[in-house]
Amino acid sequence: QVQVVESGGGSVQPGGSLRLSCVVSGTSVSTYLVGWYRTAPGKQRELVAHLATSGATHYADFAKGRFTISKDNTKNMVFLQMNSLKPEDTAAYYCAVGLMHWGQGTRVNVSS
Repeated sequence: QVQVVESGGGSVQPGGSLRLSCVVSGTSVSTYLVGWYRTAPGKQRELVAHLATSGATHYADFAKGRFTISKDNTKNMVFLQMNSLKPEDTAAYYCAVGLMHWGQGTRVNVSS
């Protein structure tokens, strides 16, 4: 059984940083496309970033230059470093493995 568990969310002031983590068990992140998505209040889920097995990355426009996706194959973990956070980044953030396995999300609140 595949489990995906996110952590690292919380409350931060505008301009601050957070690092989200995702621990995966039951499958290997080394063999899948992995990604982070988010759902803001009143909005649909949207892509934040993808990381392919080749190492290629893709970021949503709002994430470019501020967010960085990475993974550690030995620890079977996926990360999202978020810098220069804005109030509009407030959302529940979800880790996805192969677009098939999803976590329950971790909430990020950016406010002063």
